Amino acid sequence: MAEIDDQRRRVTRASSIGRCITSCISVFLTQFTLALIPRFLSTSSLLIQLALAALMLLVVLGLGGRCRRVLGVYASAPAFVVLNIIYIWAVYVTVVREVVPLSTDILFHGEVAMLIIGLCSIFKSDPGRVTPGPSLSNELFDGSISEVSQTRSLMGRVRYCRSCEAYIKGFDHHCPAFGNCIGQNNYFLFMTLLAGFLITESSFVACSSKFASKSSILYQTRLEGNMAADLVIGGLLFSLLQLLWQGIFFMWHIYCISFNIRTDEWINWRKYLEFQLQVKSEQGQSSTSLTFHNPYDKGILGNIKDFVS
Repeated sequence: MAEIDDQRRRVTRASSIGRCITSCISVFLTQFTLALIPRFLSTSSLLIQLALAALMLLVVLGLGGRCRRVLGVYASAPAFVVLNIIYIWAVYVTVVREVVPLSTDILFHGEVAMLIIGLCSIFKSDPGRVTPGPSLSNELFDGSISEVSQTRSLMGRVRYCRSCEAYIKGFDHHCPAFGNCIGQNNYFLFMTLLAGFLITESSFVACSSKFASKSSILYQTRLEGNMAADLVIGGLLFSLLQLLWQGIFFMWHIYCISFNIRTDEWINWRKYLEFQLQVKSEQGQSSTSLTFHNPYDKGILGNIKDFVS
């Protein structure tokens, strides 16, 4: 039995190493592809380069998905996130740092360090796993909790995550980038980390823009440019795209917090009976219509208090 467990651990370790190597290759290909845009389109506007960068990322992701299906090679999303942070930090240290004031330099290093610490925390955090009884398990799996009371309000927000194969209290969504569910116990950490990403990427955009302005690399021709400058602009494009979708994602969760609703509940509210309200049709008609009703909404201030606590 001990030999079987040891063999399983070796297989798991080898699989994790393989996925990390695949993620490393994916980061290299992604950033190299983005660096080619300013190399060959240096005279184009930043908006055109940004649109092309988004298209190139979609192409790379599509090719990665096809390779995964054909070759059976899988990458680790958390490793991909961490390696991209390390890459951006490396570009900053080796190229951008020379034009940045000391105070800004210290601040940026602090932001990156806090980001790494936050990632390590959320990777191993407990989102709120619970072990409900057998009868309640079937109800939760089917999404058929029908009554909400003060004694069962917390239990009524236990949802089943198919990715983790676990029941999560206050389940919002499963986050592949963090390799973990987002639930009641780590929702605050998730929002803090998301804000940290926005701040760190904004700092890199500001620093790299200053570098580009001082060295005038945005206006050089292809022959005048150098690879270091291309890496900076490629990182700038990557960070801008990250800021775009993460900013939208952050605002969405601000909305969810303000109205005390989870992403899973908003999308699948028809599965959960406590969100369903039967409304009778006009007089003379026997049919009824189904509308959304949030029984957890306590007003914006009350909802924010629940989130913080």
